[in-house]
Amino acid sequence: MSETTTTGTAQIGVTGLAVMGRNLARNFARHGYTVAVHNRSFAKTQSLVDEAGHEGAFVPSESMADFVASLERPRKVVVMVKAGGPTDAVIEELVPLLEEGDIVIDAGNAHFPDTIRRERALREHGLHFVGTGVSGGEEGALNGPSIMPGGTAESYKWLGPILEDISAKVDGVPCCTYVGPDGAGHFVKMVHNGIEYADMQLIAEAYDLIRQATGASAAQIGTTFEAWNAGDLESFLIEITADVLQHVDAETGSAFVDVILDQAEQKGTGRWTVQNALDLGVPITGIAEATFARALSGSVPQREAGRAALTADAAAWDVADKEAFVEDVRLALYASKVVAYSQGFDQIAAASAENGWDIDRGAMARIWRGGCIIRARFLNRITEAYERNPELPLLLADPYFADAVAQGVAAWRRVVAAAATHGVPVPAFSSSLAYYDGVRAERLPAALIQAQRDFFGAHTYRRVDKDGTFHTEWSGDRTETEQ
Repeated sequence: MSETTTTGTAQIGVTGLAVMGRNLARNFARHGYTVAVHNRSFAKTQSLVDEAGHEGAFVPSESMADFVASLERPRKVVVMVKAGGPTDAVIEELVPLLEEGDIVIDAGNAHFPDTIRRERALREHGLHFVGTGVSGGEEGALNGPSIMPGGTAESYKWLGPILEDISAKVDGVPCCTYVGPDGAGHFVKMVHNGIEYADMQLIAEAYDLIRQATGASAAQIGTTFEAWNAGDLESFLIEITADVLQHVDAETGSAFVDVILDQAEQKGTGRWTVQNALDLGVPITGIAEATFARALSGSVPQREAGRAALTADAAAWDVADKEAFVEDVRLALYASKVVAYSQGFDQIAAASAENGWDIDRGAMARIWRGGCIIRARFLNRITEAYERNPELPLLLADPYFADAVAQGVAAWRRVVAAAATHGVPVPAFSSSLAYYDGVRAERLPAALIQAQRDFFGAHTYRRVDKDGTFHTEWSGDRTETEQ
């Protein structure tokens, strides 16, 4: 195709045509946009046009210069390459070819500090840089993802209608909205992924408990999850779990889940979420334990040593009422999931305040209702909670969620106690319950910790009965002085 006949005709461009970039380009084309496409290997560009050209209008380019030239002003370029160095390399190649007002959209899983850095650098060239979270995997990219764009409000005026058009829709509402300046979009996607880690770990713990306690087969538990998906736990992850557990390995005839090595991998977004929460001082214990559980699963030498040397001294399972136990696990799963979301939204609020992003948490829940991996029925309830009180300090304290979790607290305690008694690790369940008890406690033992800190490091303390900061002369006459 001659580039001279197609200059300035494409409404949006995608460079980087691996599976996600390819599917996003197809999604744009299916919605009637003329899409410029480019890849470092032109063969991949050509194969996209050959295989999906019937879906819409594509403008393929072999060089980056021709790719940029084929775009309408302001140019809108979606970069879909590996995060880190490869993204920087593409941006460096793009910038000299762009003009003031053009928009670069990084739709990969970038770390938000990189997005802040890139946005600042491109702003100096008069360019808009839009760090955009995209969730939904390959299928979502093609059929409608949840989209979380950051950057300038001005850039969203140009880009927003296109992204909203290709996003998933729930009740006719696009699962896309402007998140906030610079790194806000990628930050929210990072926290989304952290919640995803917690959700997946909780589901895995629920499966493991039911299997060990009741002796049910993977397929039978899959049927249970199928039933759960018709109620309050309805979500994409519960749905696919039911499918996975009922799948049979063609080669061995065994349950598919039983032939998979029990070592869960991770790409880093969970770690980023936990690291950032530590920087912010926000307790996201469920997300952290889920991330560490993956790390433990891959700690092969440690697990081999532990199996060889450590005794369980655990009771044998003898569940008299299996249906009641399964119902307890369901209630504990729901309560723990609420904790994970509550902690994630706390982290979003803290980062928004620190960075001046002004993120609307209710809007984030709304755009997560469809397209994304953590889409779930109760996200409607989260949206409603923040509509009632946009400054809600704790999602768990919203009347709906406080009541919903209260109905399962006794079951939650029974499940965690049974797991401990029988030697089954449930780090996400137990840490979520501990957080729940910690956040509702009238008084915590932190008073003792602060006294210890004052004793060995003169770190001072505050009193319950008067204002001010104090220190006790522990190595002297133990008099108290106000600091």
